[in-house]
Amino acid sequence: MRIACISTYPPRECGIATFNNNLICAINSNFGGQNSDHERFVVALNESEDLDQYSYPPEVKFIIRQNLQDDYLEAANYINQSGAEACIIEHEFGIFGGESGIYILSLLHELKVPALTVLHTVLKEPSYVQKLITREIAEHSSAIVVMSKRAVSFLSDIYEIPEEKIRLIEHGVPDIDASENNPVKEHPLFHNKRTLFTFGLISRNKGLETVIKALPRITAKHPDVNYIILGNTHPGVLKSNGEEYRDSLKQLATELGVEKHVHFINQFVTEKELFNFLSACDIYVTPYLNEAQITSGTLSYAIGAGAAVISTPYWHAQELLDHNRGRLFNFKDFNALADITIELLDDNTKLSRLKANAYDYGLKLRWTGIGKQYIDILSQVIDEPIPDKGWTSLKTLTKAAIPPFDLSHIRRLTNSTGLIQHAKYGIPNLHEGYCLDDNARALILMLMSWQQLKSDEALDLFPTYLSYIHYMQKEDGYFRNFLSFNHNYLDEKGSEDSFGRTIWALGYLINAAPNNSYREFGQELFESSMPHFRDLRYIRGIANTLIGVALYLKTHPSDERVMSELLRLTNHLTTAYTKNKRNNWSWFEDELTYDNAILPLALLYSAEITGDENTKKMAIESISFLEGVTFNDNCFRPVGNDGWIHRGSEKPDFDQQAIETMAMVLMYYQAYHLTQNPNMLHKMNATFMWFHGNNLLRVPIYDPETKGCCDGLQPGKLNRNQGAESTLAYLISHLTILKAIDESQAAAVHKETTRSKPVVHAN
Repeated sequence: MRIACISTYPPRECGIATFNNNLICAINSNFGGQNSDHERFVVALNESEDLDQYSYPPEVKFIIRQNLQDDYLEAANYINQSGAEACIIEHEFGIFGGESGIYILSLLHELKVPALTVLHTVLKEPSYVQKLITREIAEHSSAIVVMSKRAVSFLSDIYEIPEEKIRLIEHGVPDIDASENNPVKEHPLFHNKRTLFTFGLISRNKGLETVIKALPRITAKHPDVNYIILGNTHPGVLKSNGEEYRDSLKQLATELGVEKHVHFINQFVTEKELFNFLSACDIYVTPYLNEAQITSGTLSYAIGAGAAVISTPYWHAQELLDHNRGRLFNFKDFNALADITIELLDDNTKLSRLKANAYDYGLKLRWTGIGKQYIDILSQVIDEPIPDKGWTSLKTLTKAAIPPFDLSHIRRLTNSTGLIQHAKYGIPNLHEGYCLDDNARALILMLMSWQQLKSDEALDLFPTYLSYIHYMQKEDGYFRNFLSFNHNYLDEKGSEDSFGRTIWALGYLINAAPNNSYREFGQELFESSMPHFRDLRYIRGIANTLIGVALYLKTHPSDERVMSELLRLTNHLTTAYTKNKRNNWSWFEDELTYDNAILPLALLYSAEITGDENTKKMAIESISFLEGVTFNDNCFRPVGNDGWIHRGSEKPDFDQQAIETMAMVLMYYQAYHLTQNPNMLHKMNATFMWFHGNNLLRVPIYDPETKGCCDGLQPGKLNRNQGAESTLAYLISHLTILKAIDESQAAAVHKETTRSKPVVHAN
C-alpha cells in the first residue's frame, strides 16, 4: 500500500510531526515492520522558505514551504505521479499557508488519489473562513478522521458534514512500557519525592500558573511534593515573546514561596524517556485554560503510560478521563486542584486505582492497533470512487448545482436613496455612501429579475435605483457618480466608466421596461445624455456606452441618430484593436487592466445589430486571446488588480475581483448567442463557478449565509467585505447562467423533437 503523508515531520518539533511519524511507523508495523521508500513517504511542511531548514530522513520526498502556494500545486502533481494509492493529510489550521491554512484546498483539489484527512482541531465556533475550509476539506476527502466523539458531533451538527464520511479513531500512544529499573526515579527531582508532572510545549494557554497557585496548600500538607514541567517553550511563543511566560511562572513561584518545589526541564526527550517520566510521577496534570481542546496528544500519552491524571474539563479530557480514568477540576480553580491532589496523595488506594484504570484503557490506544484502523479505512477509500472535484466537467450546469437566486443582500444594502456601495462583511458601510456605477448595475439586475423570474421584489426595488440615476444627472445630461450618505455630491463630473455603465442600464431599460412609464422615463434620461457620447475618450467608457446603444436599437432599430453613434463608437474599438494587435497580442490596448471582457462584449453587441462579420471576427479573436490569459486547466483566473498585465509582463494573480467574472460570463453568453458554439457555454459555466470555488484559492466567493458576494481574492485570503459591486456581479452572472440553462435545455428538447419527427415523403 503506497501512501503519501502530508504533515509536519521530525526533526521539526511539533506535536503533529510526532503524530505523523508514529502513524507511519504504526502502519509499517502492520506490514511486517520496516518501511520501504516505495511504500510510505512524506510530504513535509516547512514554516520558512528555506528548503534546507530541517535535515529530514529519507522518507521525506517533497517539501512544501508553508507560505508559497505554488508548492502546494507542485506537491499535488508529485503525489499524482508518484504511484501513491492514497494520501493521508494531517490537518491543523496553523501548519498550512494563507488565511487559516487556506492553501491546503489548492492541493486537495489537484489530487487525483483518494485523501484521508485527519482533523487535529475541530472548532465549536469557527470563523467563516475556518468553517468554509473544513467543509471544503470534507467535500474533497474520501474520509475524515477525528479523535473524539465530540468532534464527530461538531462536524455533523455545526459543519453539516455527512456522518458516513466521518471516522472516529482515538489518538495513538506508543507501544512502550516503563522500564523495570526506571532511571527517572533516581533523578534528584524524583528520588524520595512525590511528584506532579506536566509535559509539552510551553505557552500561556497551558495554564501552568494554576498548578503553581495550588502548591502552597499542597506542600503544606505534603512538603515532599515537586512540580516538574518538562518541555521547551513553543517555537512561535519563543519567537514573539522569548521566555516571558516561563519567567513569569518562576516569578509567581517565588512570590508564593514555593520556588523550591517548581522545576523546569527545558529539553526535548524521546518517547521512551517520556514514558519513564510519566511512570515515575505520582500525578500528571493538564491545567488548560478553556474547554476548546478537541484532542490532546499529551493527555493520551499520560493515559497510555498509566499515569494518574488530574485535568481541567476540556473536551478531550471529559471523554478520555471518564469512568474513573482520571479526575477533573474547573478551569483556573487552584483550590479544587489542591483538594483533589491532597486527597489522592493521602489515599494511595485511590491513586493506584486511577493508574490501573488509565493503563487498562491505554492498552486500546497503542499505535499498532491504531495503525490497523487506519489501514482498514485506507483500504476502503482506495477501492471507492474519488469524490467529484466539482469542476472536472463543466460542459453543463444545472439549477440544482447552484444556490437559489436571492436578493436579500441587495435589499440590505438599499435604502430610500439608493444602493450603498460598500459593506463591512455583510453590513452596509454608510461611511462610503452611494455611487452611480452600482445603482446602474442594480437597475440592470432588477430588469433581468423581472424579465426572467417575474420577481415582485425586483419590481419594488426598481424605482429606487432609477430615481438615483435621475438625481445624479446634471442639467447638461452628464452624470455625477458619488453621493455621500448625508446626500452631498462628492464629484462634479463622474468618470466615463460610470457614464457608460449608466447608458448600458438605460438602454436595457428602454429595451426591457416593465411598463411604458418606466420606458419613457429611461428614454428621456437617455436622450439627455446623448450629446456626451462624442466626448468619450476612454475605451471602457466607450464600450459600456456602446452596449447601451445596441440595447436601445433593439427597441428602436430605425433611429438613425443612435445608429450613427453605434457605428462611431464601434469604430473607436475596432481602430484600437487594429492599432494594438501584434503577434501573440490580440487586444485593444498595450495592457490588460480591469473589466477586460467588456471590450469584446461591446463588439459582439454591435455585430448583433449591424451583422458586420469583421466586427464579430475581432470580438472572437480577442475572446480567444483573453481566455488564453485567464484560463488554466479549466480554472478561471482573472487578471488581478494588483498590477495588471502590460505587454510582455507577468500576470498578477491577485487582487481578483468579481466584475471581471461577470464581464466574462456576459461575454460568453453573447458569443454563444451570436455563434451557437457550445464551447462558449462551457467556458461560461467554468467562469461562473469562480464564484463557487473554481478559482485560484479553491474557495467559494459567494456567501450562502448573507446571500452576498465577497469582494474578491487577495493573496492567501478572501476579502470578506461584501459590497454592492461584487454582489451585483454575482447576481447578474447568476441570472445569465439561469437564462443559458433554460435556453440550452429548450434547444436540446427542440433538437430531440425534430429528430423524432417522422419523415413524410411526397407522392
